[in-house]
Amino acid sequence: MKQTDVVIVGGGQAGLALSHCLGRKGIAHAVLERGRIGERWRAQTWHSLRLLTPNWLNGLPGSPYAGADPDGFMTRDAFVESLEAYARQWQAPLECGVEVISSRRNGSGFALRTNAGDWSAKAVVVATGHCDRPVIPFALEGKRQPQSMHASHYRSPDALAPGDVLVVGASSSGVQIADELARAGRRVVLSAGKHTRLPRLWRGKDIFWWLCEMGIMAQRLDGLANPESARRQPSLQLAGRPDKADIDLATLQAIGVELTGRVQGIANGTIDFAGDLAASVAAAETKHARLLGEIDHFAGAARPMRREPVVVPSTYPRGLSLTDGSIGTVIWATGYARSFGWLEPFALGPDGELAHRNGITSVPGLFALGFRLLRKRDSNFISGAGTDAQAIAAEISRYLDCYGLRAA
Repeated sequence: MKQTDVVIVGGGQAGLALSHCLGRKGIAHAVLERGRIGERWRAQTWHSLRLLTPNWLNGLPGSPYAGADPDGFMTRDAFVESLEAYARQWQAPLECGVEVISSRRNGSGFALRTNAGDWSAKAVVVATGHCDRPVIPFALEGKRQPQSMHASHYRSPDALAPGDVLVVGASSSGVQIADELARAGRRVVLSAGKHTRLPRLWRGKDIFWWLCEMGIMAQRLDGLANPESARRQPSLQLAGRPDKADIDLATLQAIGVELTGRVQGIANGTIDFAGDLAASVAAAETKHARLLGEIDHFAGAARPMRREPVVVPSTYPRGLSLTDGSIGTVIWATGYARSFGWLEPFALGPDGELAHRNGITSVPGLFALGFRLLRKRDSNFISGAGTDAQAIAAEISRYLDCYGLRAA
């Protein structure tokens, strides 16, 4: 059995950032990653993906961005390479190919069972990320059904079956995939439910520059009127394109993407859509205009600016046949759930999520990092995970000192 003070489960940006912070405090630890460094960036993203956040916002503790293109957007491969370099630079005690099967309290610490042997630790950090288990709300069953996949399995237009494509979900992944497919010559139908529209640039600055300057990204969880509602907000309709172009329902319509409402069911070989497209667009437009108005006020602009609204088509499909051969692929950009079956049940809330407050759970010595709104609005962004890592490292240090658990 291997022993250490702290086991970090997950070797993405959050786990590596915490490793750096613990190392600076002299706390013995190990990072257990079931795949390779940044495995989800490698295995659950499409080939052309770029980060949504500009390079200047993607630094980690001890390694702020120092490249020549601060306003650019890193490719997924370049970002994975940066994670590997970060791990080497700070000599992270990383063990790849190690999957944690169970973690249980054991006296004053934890007993962990993995596919590569057992571990004993005084504290455990769950840094497995917000995008854990792909969610597909409806199954396609029966003969002559189109290819069906989650967005995490999409790679490129050429890898899809022939035919039209239905993309379900109009948040970040859905709009980017729909855009790529339409530009590749595919007919695309986009099923849009609740979504968040934002411009890439506003008044000459990246939208994240404004969100950071106004303190919105750093808003603490305790300061939000409705944290649970904030957690359920869809991801931003943005893309990290080199040309810094917008990507939203309006730009998609301009290149031929057909819009419809959210999926409400599948029956008799037909996928049915709700007639709620106008309501979804109106709700997004209201929030969109309010935020841009707040930015204009913050900027002291004498005259507010406005973007062209999304025009809802007068008619749109209320159903599509899944058996007539026209739809070749359905891509479900419908988000993720977390999978915590390896933790003790009392560490979880009634909803099956890891129960914590600011990354500190009710289980002594069990901490969380890298999840959405863990401590503040940017907790699941790269830089936000980095600043959260500093705070969680301090909490771990206090915990080990308080209970006399720190190694001599």
